Amino acid sequence: MKIYLIRHGQTDWNLAGRIQGSHDISLNETGRRQAEYLARGMKKRPVVQIFSSKKKRAMETANAIGASQGVKVIPLDGLEEVEFGLWEGMTWKEIQEKYPEEYKIWQKEPAEITPPGGESRQQVYERVGKAADEIVKRAEGDVAVVSHGAALAYMLSYMMRKSLGSHEEIIVENVSISTVEYNKDT
Repeated sequence: MKIYLIRHGQTDWNLAGRIQGSHDISLNETGRRQAEYLARGMKKRPVVQIFSSKKKRAMETANAIGASQGVKVIPLDGLEEVEFGLWEGMTWKEIQEKYPEEYKIWQKEPAEITPPGGESRQQVYERVGKAADEIVKRAEGDVAVVSHGAALAYMLSYMMRKSLGSHEEIIVENVSISTVEYNKDT
């Protein structure tokens, strides 16, 4: 079975370098075009199910794929982006200015700090891992999973059974496709 892990298309906040996290931001014009092109490209990768974060940017991307393949999108809890708390809506520069001590720790040892009012790395890893297990359990063939950059990095790390910190090496760009070959028997 193949699992296609896909990040949503571009939003205005992506363009501005703002942390979206739990904010429900829609795709911008470029993001909608990206989703259309992605849907065309996914025709070469037919899927029987599409699981998606419930956020607008992910659902819009997933619905484009679903429409091109005649597959209904299944919204799934756990696929949402990392909750960045008070840092949401800010750029990294703004965070550095407003939260200098926390930012310094985040840059050196992100596992040691949780954004004020946000999720810890352990919480994200467990949440996304639970969603990955649910997807594998429910999968009836090749599937697409549409989610968010950090959430997908954690999911890839979880699926590869790597340590919690290993997701830092994984960069998931807008409308990228990461393919995981998964064998339920092994």
